[in-house]
Amino acid sequence: MHVLFSVKRLAFSDPFLPHRRRLFSWFSLGVVASLVLLSLFILGKSLRVPKVAVFVPQLNTIGANSSLASCPFLPFNTSHSSSSGSSTSNSSKSDEYKNPVKIIKEGSAVVVDGTNGVNHVLDETKSVKGLENYSFSSYLLSESSSKGKQEGDLVGKNNSRNATVTHYEKMQDGLHEECDIFDGKWVRDESKPYYPLGSCPHIDRDFNCHRNGRPDAEYVKWRWQPYGCKIPSLNATDFLERLRGQRLVFVGDSLNRNMWESLVCILRESIRNKKRVFEISGRSEFKKKGVYSFRFEDYNCSVDFVASPFIVQESTFKSKNGSFETLRLDLMDMTKTRYQDANIIVFNTGHWWTHDKTSKGEDYYQEGNHVHARLKVLDAYTRALTTWAKWVDRKINANQTRVFFRGYSVTHFWGGQWNSGGQCHKETEPILNETYLQKYPSKMRALESVIQHMKTPVVYMNISRLTDYRKDGHPSVYRKEYKKSMDQNSTALFEDCSHWCLPGVPDTWNELLYVSLLKYGTGNWKS
Repeated sequence: MHVLFSVKRLAFSDPFLPHRRRLFSWFSLGVVASLVLLSLFILGKSLRVPKVAVFVPQLNTIGANSSLASCPFLPFNTSHSSSSGSSTSNSSKSDEYKNPVKIIKEGSAVVVDGTNGVNHVLDETKSVKGLENYSFSSYLLSESSSKGKQEGDLVGKNNSRNATVTHYEKMQDGLHEECDIFDGKWVRDESKPYYPLGSCPHIDRDFNCHRNGRPDAEYVKWRWQPYGCKIPSLNATDFLERLRGQRLVFVGDSLNRNMWESLVCILRESIRNKKRVFEISGRSEFKKKGVYSFRFEDYNCSVDFVASPFIVQESTFKSKNGSFETLRLDLMDMTKTRYQDANIIVFNTGHWWTHDKTSKGEDYYQEGNHVHARLKVLDAYTRALTTWAKWVDRKINANQTRVFFRGYSVTHFWGGQWNSGGQCHKETEPILNETYLQKYPSKMRALESVIQHMKTPVVYMNISRLTDYRKDGHPSVYRKEYKKSMDQNSTALFEDCSHWCLPGVPDTWNELLYVSLLKYGTGNWKS
């Protein structure tokens, strides 16, 4: 019985044995294939290049006012220099970058070799040693800009160089949030200025030190270098292209007029036909209060100046004993309607708050129908700024208008003030020892506090320390035509140690305005 059962069971199972073996073989093959696919997936993930900032370096920088036609991909150029103290810059603004720049796939970085045109891929595995001679312009490419690009667009065959780019890019590019472009030092730069001495006819006589006989030109051979990063030079052609169809307005006192004339001259230098740059009312003197507008016909844009030294309204108060001048801390100046709809507004107010009447604050500051018998100037300044801030929050469309406030420009009167024999004559170099710099202006601390409570974004251009170094940049006795005979006449030698020679320090303010627009701007100004 037992034998019969065994035989029958063996006979019964024999027909299914090949099927079992075949099923086991297919199962084993599937497991192996899955393991292979999993290995390939892990290997592919490990070889993927991380997303990093993309550099398009160049051996020769584009001239500050040169056309971008030869390289339309670049919105600006960077001026390469040593970061050491007062070393002379080795950059050349006359040579144009001639190598074509290809669109670069995101996640890659390319060095363009200026000698043979070869592109080198950079990755994050090694240091940047060996790249000291490159001048970098950096860009972050979006996902959309990288779609459809082939691997062959990235790199020349058998030519690769490794470098760490993420940290280096942050150290080099002044457009990054981490970089305070207003914290730095002045370094010698023989390539300055942006426009030749005596070349711009739109500079007020008071600022035209070269025309008035200043014998040296050392004051134009300095460049501002922020600590920890580099900033691009102001490319006038790019500036105008981004300003196309728009209106930029400077609002404030004569120091903002100083800055306005500087920008007009910088931008004008890039225009081939200078007749297509003109003040719309035909005026050539800009010292009187009013509204002035320079039109750049080729770009359908304007750069304007609105004289408003306090930003708030100067007024007259009528009392029983007669009328007297006051400053309405609670009302904006009547000129406000002339710039409200501008695309870019650069405000300032400061120097008129140092005059006798504002400093003393006696029977001068008015709010409503009340004139303060005495009010400290810092308190009055803060109240005026609060009025300005509330107006900006109510009236300025932040989607249309970018607002800047340029900080206090430091003066350098030795031995007295502007009206009491103060001097800065024969100063030919900046302050080199930081211990001689002044304290941060208390009015600017008040400004910072006011801005922090505003709804509208405001870019504070903190140029106080930057200007503090530059005791050499003022007109001094060259505020008008200087003659030796004036040496015996103290009245004739009244010195200007508040404003700045042009070309000169305000050119740097505009350079930083350009960087700030690229850094914080919207629309055409997005870098």
